[in-house]
Amino acid sequence: MTHPGFRSIPWRAALAALLLAQAAAGAWAVDSFEQVRSEFRPSDVRVLDRQGELLQRVRTDATVRRGQWTALADVSPALRTALVLSEDRRFYEHSGVDWRAVSAAAWANLWNTKTRGASTITMQLAGLLDDDLRRASGGRSVGQKIGQAVTATQLERQWRKDQVLEAYLNLVPFRGELVGIDALSRTLFDKAPHGLDAREAAVAAALVRAPNAKPALVAQRACEVMKSMAAPEQAPERSVGPPQASERPPGGQRGHEVPGAGATSCAALDMFTSAVVQRRAFEASEGIAPHFARQALRAAREADGNAPVPTELRTTLRAPLQRFALQGLQRHLRELRGRNVEDGALVVLDNASGEVLAWVGSSGQLSRAAEVDAVLAPRQPGSTLKPLLYAQAIAERRLTAASLLEDSSAQIATSGGLYIPQNYDRHFKGPVSVRTALAASLNVPAVRTLVMVSPDAFARQLQRAGITLAQSGDYYGYSLALGSAELTLLQLANAFRTLANGGRASGTRMLLPQRPQPVAFAPALDPRAAFIVGDILSDANARTRTFGVDSVLGTRFWTAVKTGTSKDMRDNWAVGWSERYTVGVWIGNASGAPMWDVSGTTGAAPLWAETMRFLHRREPSRAPSPPPGVVQAQVRFGPNPTERNGEPIEAARSEWFIAGTEQPLFAMETIAARARPAGAAGTLDSKDGNPARITAPTQGTILALDPDIPPRHQRVNFESDGAGRDVQWRIDGKPFARGTTAQWLPWPGRHTVELADAQGQVLDTIQLEVRGAGVAAPARRR
Repeated sequence: MTHPGFRSIPWRAALAALLLAQAAAGAWAVDSFEQVRSEFRPSDVRVLDRQGELLQRVRTDATVRRGQWTALADVSPALRTALVLSEDRRFYEHSGVDWRAVSAAAWANLWNTKTRGASTITMQLAGLLDDDLRRASGGRSVGQKIGQAVTATQLERQWRKDQVLEAYLNLVPFRGELVGIDALSRTLFDKAPHGLDAREAAVAAALVRAPNAKPALVAQRACEVMKSMAAPEQAPERSVGPPQASERPPGGQRGHEVPGAGATSCAALDMFTSAVVQRRAFEASEGIAPHFARQALRAAREADGNAPVPTELRTTLRAPLQRFALQGLQRHLRELRGRNVEDGALVVLDNASGEVLAWVGSSGQLSRAAEVDAVLAPRQPGSTLKPLLYAQAIAERRLTAASLLEDSSAQIATSGGLYIPQNYDRHFKGPVSVRTALAASLNVPAVRTLVMVSPDAFARQLQRAGITLAQSGDYYGYSLALGSAELTLLQLANAFRTLANGGRASGTRMLLPQRPQPVAFAPALDPRAAFIVGDILSDANARTRTFGVDSVLGTRFWTAVKTGTSKDMRDNWAVGWSERYTVGVWIGNASGAPMWDVSGTTGAAPLWAETMRFLHRREPSRAPSPPPGVVQAQVRFGPNPTERNGEPIEAARSEWFIAGTEQPLFAMETIAARARPAGAAGTLDSKDGNPARITAPTQGTILALDPDIPPRHQRVNFESDGAGRDVQWRIDGKPFARGTTAQWLPWPGRHTVELADAQGQVLDTIQLEVRGAGVAAPARRR
């Protein structure tokens, strides 16, 4: 007869099945400890510098929070003791299944009394390793419990006790999204697992039993754990047997011998627990390179395709340099406090390899847009495009470093009206050489140079240097010479690196390759022109007209640098290179708000110079050797027409030329042409050397015909510059006029206008469109 206190459940059958499964456990396969550890994936990726130093943690799994795998030796003895006392006091005595606890639980179940479960740490680990054995909301079934027991037995046969405990600590869920002891320690206690004291260990152990319990219940259970840790002799049935020598905690300390374990009262523990369970000290991402880390992770994913995200990523950055750059940017912005500037960015590239050595995308806490990566944010570059423009003009033999350009008021006709460029200081310098115009960053000469080169041709040159504009060159027009297009700091710095490499371009690298890889350079610019431009940008004397004698741009070692400021002082730049490095700096506001009284020498330039000095504190920087095809010659300049005393435009000097373009005298008068030696074709002066160009109408002009105006009054005037009287004009390939000027009776459609010489060679071409009522084209005579 069944006793009334008995519960009618088949516990005897379950126990018999468990014993039978134990006997057959020899054929049950489990993963090795090494395999489990190798397959462990933190929810964060550790981004390292080239020497293995941690730069940044980036969270990649938003569903769970796991830290790094923590070795048992790196877990505090207090936590190991607390966990064993709380979850499995005979852990070091059983072989995976605690039969004493099983029988006690069965007996208690028989009499319908409440007792602690019989699940051991090893059995819990079995449930964590096998999804089929995981506990559901209604508890585990009898079959799952039997599977747990069998797997636990196999684990104990193949794993050591310290491996079982280590894996359990790294895989057990604690609270909310937290999994593993590393995530728990850093989130709730803001420390590594080896630093947990007895009180913290007790709270951690209590969270294993009830991860999402209310703070009061967690504190109550933590208090019980601490009492067990402080006085194990009062509860001999909960004593923790000593591990074997290889499994014993560091220092020979037994698991339950925790000094000071009972020093905290339960009342104080309740307050401590309430505060701890609400703490979130483990930031989703922390370090000194947040923007770079995200880009490096994206590059790794693109390179590896469907490969799993690595737990660690070795990059090209130098941690000491990155730290210096970040601190330097923040310090410099604090010095500019009161000038309405809060953002900045800095990037350092290795000239030879293209490796990114430093990447500071934001000023961090000083910015209201700290998440914006200013290294990749499109901004207007100001005058920093001028070196590439002059390099193109020199390479095409339109100019030399000694050619004279007029720095005076200019009104340039465009399809949208007159373009009137101004210098930064609103003053004009009169005739100046290309060397002075570039080094002193004069705007009007740069625009005149772009008129020679043409915006579309310059846009194509920029693309060869790695800068792809959002629109065509003609969309920006002549303002492109002054940086009206938008580009990123990384693009600009890498384009300057092209100049540093003698006109050879290549992409940048973020990830450190496992084995050395050759750099795939592509020719982007004439190496002779790149050398001459670099020599100009390194010339401290040439920049004195704008920056003074004692400029912040000067360094004790060889460097070439260019500053730039965009319209309304919204962006300030300093980009330059040394023998080994290219450094780019941007200062401004992510919001686009203008700065107050921040110039090239007070904004980005000081930080650029400071970074260069840091890079070359122990290594020299020598001037590059001239490439083949470059010659050095003495030049003189004619009298300045704006001066009454007959002083020369500039002092005589030695100048670099592309071979065949040198001449002894440069002047604003035709005397320069008479002094030009034979064979100096392509050497230009400002009066008689400019190539033939169509000056009106401009490229892309759209004409609207008015049906109320007689056709003869709607003729279009064509004008040219630099062309002789024997040139001819063509419309859509058909000649219609000769001479430097012409008039054309327009008709609707899109047309190509060509200016050709007497031999029929096309000198210049533009496209225009005529809209509106048709005007009949004149009949051609047969």
